Amino acid sequence: MTEQRPEAWPDRSLENVVAPEPEPEPELEPVPDTEPEEEEEEESPPEAEHAAGDIEIPDDVDVLEGEAGPTRRLVAVVVSKFNGEITTKLLESALAELDEIGIPRSQLTIVPVPGAFELPIAAMALAKTRRYVCVVALGCVIRGETPHFDFVASEAASGLQLAGLETGIPISFGVLTCDTKEQAEARVDKGAEAVRTALEMADLFSQLRQNAAAAG
Repeated sequence: MTEQRPEAWPDRSLENVVAPEPEPEPELEPVPDTEPEEEEEEESPPEAEHAAGDIEIPDDVDVLEGEAGPTRRLVAVVVSKFNGEITTKLLESALAELDEIGIPRSQLTIVPVPGAFELPIAAMALAKTRRYVCVVALGCVIRGETPHFDFVASEAASGLQLAGLETGIPISFGVLTCDTKEQAEARVDKGAEAVRTALEMADLFSQLRQNAAAAG
């Protein structure tokens, strides 16, 4: 016969021990429903565009300044056929300004050339004849996907300046150098500006010659 061991008494020592109260959770600050307003960034002022203007000159000095007015001599306009849609409008702007100034069409010579790259050599050839009081160069170069734009724009600018320096005949730079066709269309009034520049410089040169002759 197997001896039965008495079952162990259950341990009830912890039944009457009071459990500690849980510590209260810290109260969280209420989160606002709306997100904090973002500080508005100050808009930077628009870049100043080149604009013609007057300068202040003291009254106690001699001033020699040209004026864009009528002339009895011939005026030449050399215009690029490349980007003809734009250069046609440049030419229209230039002709309208010449009409406004009072220079008749009979005193004008218009010379179309293939592109802006050919403007300098044509302008120099016209200036060397000494028949023209000034030459207005009109063209348009629009940036593309290759460096072609940079070469043509640079050579057109430096070539026209060189033509004026070597001949002593004012040659104005009416060549648009833009990134897009839309930019060029917004600047077709540069044809009129080129006319005023050329005539103003021509008048200045005329005054210089007269002063030199009077002084001699």
